[in-house]
Amino acid sequence: MKLLRVGTAGAERPALLDRDGTLRDLSGIVPDIDGDLLADASALARVRTAADASGVLPALDPAGLRVGPPLGRIGKIVCIGLNYHDHAAETGAAIPEEPILFFKAPDTVVGPEDTVLVPRGSRKTDWEVELAVVIGRTARYLSSAEEGLAHVAGYATAHDVSEREFQIERGGTWDKGKNCETFNPLGPWLVTADEVPDPQALPLRLWVNGELKQNGTTAEQIFPVGEVVRYLSHFMTLYPGDVINTGTPAGVAMGQPEPKPYLKAGDVVELEVEGLGRQRQELKGA
Repeated sequence: MKLLRVGTAGAERPALLDRDGTLRDLSGIVPDIDGDLLADASALARVRTAADASGVLPALDPAGLRVGPPLGRIGKIVCIGLNYHDHAAETGAAIPEEPILFFKAPDTVVGPEDTVLVPRGSRKTDWEVELAVVIGRTARYLSSAEEGLAHVAGYATAHDVSEREFQIERGGTWDKGKNCETFNPLGPWLVTADEVPDPQALPLRLWVNGELKQNGTTAEQIFPVGEVVRYLSHFMTLYPGDVINTGTPAGVAMGQPEPKPYLKAGDVVELEVEGLGRQRQELKGA
């Protein structure tokens, strides 16, 4: 299923994109798309039954209707740094022996076409297309990558916007270059795991002002999705509705020759993970 949330920011309602591409209202079936829904097999079954039945779910007119993040009440966002062989190579970094972890606050999440704000004083705002993994079952001390995949509810397109000077040159942790407002557009859809048979075979692409910058595949991941979930479960408990941003392929501004083409107000970024939908953001000053 392709689940999404539509409406004004903070007042989104649950919806579904059916097999014919028609937007359907789910608000009469479930209150929201969130961890509670993803952990409730009976509620998901009701959604599937309604989606397959003719005339049960009202159609929505998408004209002028904002698409919000496809997941509400996100618990935590765990991010994996330097998780693509080609990205590590372009930045001159050694291949990590274990996953590099950092966090993004849930309040960085915006919709897939919402404005992204360039922070005040920023000189190095960068782009990163990523596969986002959404947890559907509580994960603690998992023993295998196969178990890790079994705890995934679905997948989404994520934009891990980053400010490289804040991240790398200002001391402390990466987090302060990752948590500026609007720095995690998510969506448009949460695609359930049954529709993504192999998360290691997904093309990812990103354009800036129409120019292709990133053109990679999740096959390049150093630590694949199932292993990432297993690994994280030994350091923290993962709950339904938690999100994992799994890293970005080569092609970021930081990895390009001088003068590096960092983002500025007025730029337009478009990105997609194949099968998970496309995003478009115009950048403005904060």
